Amino acid sequence: MLKRLIQDRRGVSAIEFALIAPIMILFYFGMTELTTSLMAERKASHAASAVGDLVAQNASVTEQDVADIFNIADEVVRPFPTATLRTCLLSIRADKNGSPKVEWVKTNRSPTQCLAAGDTVTGLPADLITANQGLVQAQVEYAYTSPINYFLPSPVVFKERFYLRPRQSEFVELKKPK
Repeated sequence: MLKRLIQDRRGVSAIEFALIAPIMILFYFGMTELTTSLMAERKASHAASAVGDLVAQNASVTEQDVADIFNIADEVVRPFPTATLRTCLLSIRADKNGSPKVEWVKTNRSPTQCLAAGDTVTGLPADLITANQGLVQAQVEYAYTSPINYFLPSPVVFKERFYLRPRQSEFVELKKPK
C-alpha cells in the first residue's frame, strides 16, 4: 500500500499550483504597483515640461494665464489624483554681469522648495543663461500614493525641473491686472 501511494501522481499539479500561486500573485501585484508608479512619474515630468513650455511660448503672461496653465498641469497628471501635485513657475533673468535672479514666481499648492522673487538662482547648468537673458523654470513635486500600498506603503515624491528659454522675447514678463 505504501508503494502504491508513493507511485500515485494524482494531485501533483494542485500541490505545485498551491506552492507557486502565492509567489506569482505577489509578483503580479508588485509589477502592477511598479508600473503604475512609473506612469505617475512620467506624468509629473510631462506636467513640468508642459507648464514651462506654455509659459516660454509667450512674451508675457497674466495671472489668469498662469492659473489656466496650472489647471492644464492637473489635467496632464490625471487620472492620478492631483491634490498632491505642487507646481512652481519662475521667470529668471540674468543681469548685465550674468548673475541670474528670479523676476517673478507663481506657485500652485505651495511646493516645498521654491525660490522667492529677487533670489539669486544657483545650480543652473553651465552656459544656460548669459547676461541680459531670461529663462523659465518649471518645477513639479508629485507625491504618489499607491492604491495597493503593499510594496510602496508610503507616498513616493517625484521632483522634476525644466529650464526653457523664452521664444518670443528675452524674458517672460508677468502682467499685473489693471
